Amino acid sequence: MLNQRARSSDAKAQRAEDLLAAAEALALELGGVRYVMLAPVTERAGLHRTGMRRYYENKEELLLALAERGWRQWREAIDQAVDGRSGLGPREIAAVLTETLVSLPVFCDCLTHVSLNLEGDVSMERARRYKTNSYIEHDVIVRALTSAGTMTATQITALVPAAAALAASFWQIAHPTPSLAQLYEQEPQWGHVAYEFEPKLRLLVAATARGLTEDSTLQEDVS
Repeated sequence: MLNQRARSSDAKAQRAEDLLAAAEALALELGGVRYVMLAPVTERAGLHRTGMRRYYENKEELLLALAERGWRQWREAIDQAVDGRSGLGPREIAAVLTETLVSLPVFCDCLTHVSLNLEGDVSMERARRYKTNSYIEHDVIVRALTSAGTMTATQITALVPAAAALAASFWQIAHPTPSLAQLYEQEPQWGHVAYEFEPKLRLLVAATARGLTEDSTLQEDVS
């Protein structure tokens, strides 16, 4: 009986992961998580359309889980990027943050929607789980970058959420809705900056890292 329950638990976890992978693939194909609908997700994951509620109560919980998964993927990408490295200065730390965020476009997209509506449209316990797990990954990221670089933990703690916030904002600007894209074609003076996600993110994260290291109030960790 225990083995049967274990297999059932493993199968459920795999199904939940399949749904997240399907949602991510559709977001990439359609141009953003705002266009993801439950029926195509369940179909791509090989589930009956009524099977979604066994794993996620609604679209908001599915996308919140996708964001939660994104925190883990970001932490894993940073771990890999700094593995065996040391003495990284602010510019190098900023480059690690930028390059890993750029490699996770759906995560960057989700970060906007988390604060706008996803956390508020799920149960308190589900929101609590997201907060708990995302903060765990955040803290691991801070420790990894602090160990690999010359910036202090206080500086890194300020830089990581700043990089995430910049990525969330710039991703939305760089991926306008069809109506906005049409507007930018008509008004190129507004649209010329709309598609510069990576260079804009790289510039601003590097500038933030440099500014944090030059701020005398953040030169040393504080309790």
